[in-house]
Amino acid sequence: MSDTLMILPASKAEAIRLVRVPDDFESHEAYRHVTGLIATAEEQDPECELEDILDILEDHGFETVKFILGPTLP
Repeated sequence: MSDTLMILPASKAEAIRLVRVPDDFESHEAYRHVTGLIATAEEQDPECELEDILDILEDHGFETVKFILGPTLP
């Protein structure tokens, strides 16, 4: 299981997600791959929702990790 995690920022705090990157991706590859998956999902369905995108990411091996959002750092 990969130790590499990726934060998926969002404009609304409740939409921020943390995903575990599959072992076969280097950091820069994972970033580009996720960017492409999100862009494709939005192009195919402009009304797609967060859960739709998370399902697509999961289909590609990116596992959502539960987390607690902490206080803002200075």
